[in-house]
Parts: sequence; C-alpha cells; structure tokens
Amino acid sequence: MWRVLPSERSPELTEPPIPALPPAWQPILAAESKKPYFYKLAQFLAEERRTHMVFPPAPEVFSALALTPYERVRVLLLGQDPYHDDNQAHGLAFSVRPGVPIPPSLLNIFKELRDDLGCRIPNNGYLVHWAEQGILLLNAVLTVRAHTPNSHKNKGWEQFTDAIIQAVGAKNEQVVFVLWGGYAQKKLNLIDAERHMVVQSAHPSPLSARNGFFGSRPFSRINVALREVGQTEIDWQIPDL
Repeated sequence: MWRVLPSERSPELTEPPIPALPPAWQPILAAESKKPYFYKLAQFLAEERRTHMVFPPAPEVFSALALTPYERVRVLLLGQDPYHDDNQAHGLAFSVRPGVPIPPSLLNIFKELRDDLGCRIPNNGYLVHWAEQGILLLNAVLTVRAHTPNSHKNKGWEQFTDAIIQAVGAKNEQVVFVLWGGYAQKKLNLIDAERHMVVQSAHPSPLSARNGFFGSRPFSRINVALREVGQTEIDWQIPDL
C-alpha cells in the first residue's frame, strides 16, 4: 500500500498529491479532508510535486496514520517538519529509512533512551517498531520540498494535524502526549492535560539537547503513565537491521 516511488519529480503526476486516508482514520478525519483549506493544500502539493522533488513520496505521506490506527494510539510524539535530505523521510516523525545514517536529533533520542532505560543504540533509525506499538509519530507538517526545510509551512498541514491532535485527545482512554521543544509545546492548548499525560522537555536537537532534553527521562515516564492506567509498556528497543 505504501510503496516508494523511484522519483518524486515528474512532469505528469501519476499519483494524487495527497493519498487517501488510511481506513481506520477516515471516519475521524473525513470531514477535515473536505474543507476548503485541504483542497488548496492539495493544489499546492500538486504543483510542488510537478516542479520539485518533495519528501516523503506521496504514498507515504500518511504512513504514521497507516501504521498506528486511531483506536491503537497510546502515545502521540509530535515532530515539526519531515527530513529534507534524500531518502530520509518516510512519513514518521524522527524516523529515517533503513540504511540511512541516523540524524543528530534521533541519535540524541537514542542516547537519552540508553541513559534512561539501558537500551543500546541501534544500527538504524527506522522507528516502525514504535509505531506498531501505538506511538503516533506525527509531524505537524507532513511534506517538505527537497533540501528546503519548512518550505511547506503554513500551507494547511498544521490545521490538519491540529485536528489529529484534537481527535486523539478526544479518545476515552488516557493518551501520553510528548512535546519536545517550543514548537511542539505550542500545541499544549489543544490537549486536555487534566485527562491526558503530557511529557515536555527541550528538543533533542544538538542545539538544545543539553539544555533540558538529556536527563529528562521521557521514556520511563511514558511507561509509568501507561502502566498506571493498566496498559502494557512500550518496548523501546529498536531492533538492528
């Protein structure tokens, strides 16, 4: 379903600029996808994909939703923008494809995970193992022009992903929301912190990790929160590939 296109730059689009929503999310987000802003976003993406390379490939834009159905979301980990270098982004926040060097922010995440829970640093940054356990690895913006960070900012994705955050917050079960850095923490107003657990710290970026991310122990805190409401803990160890 979520195949990789050999190239995202083509004079004629053979794929829709935004794929169909995964079935489990369609009743949750169908109304959102029919709003005028979403139509404008699709028009923008069609032109971007016609004239530039765009990441991730169109069929992988909703990979996070496909791998973590609504009813299985237990943790929402919010990122900002997809990776913008070649072959990195595949639709999961912070994750990169197998065989791609681990980016600095993700390496810092793995270092904190090692210090927090004793997990070894894996040989890859492919976070599907987390997504399959109910961690929604959601970026606030779901696409980016190649080698141009934040190039798809303020085109409509934020409104769409805000709706996802609110929908997850409407679940009857407690969800753990993980907000790393100032950008993610601006979304706190979308979350009922009385009903849900919120884990906040500095961003794991090399620019800020030593100012509050290292030593924050988010992974053990998430597991404690899950255990307290009778849910199984996350197995955080990413397998080697």
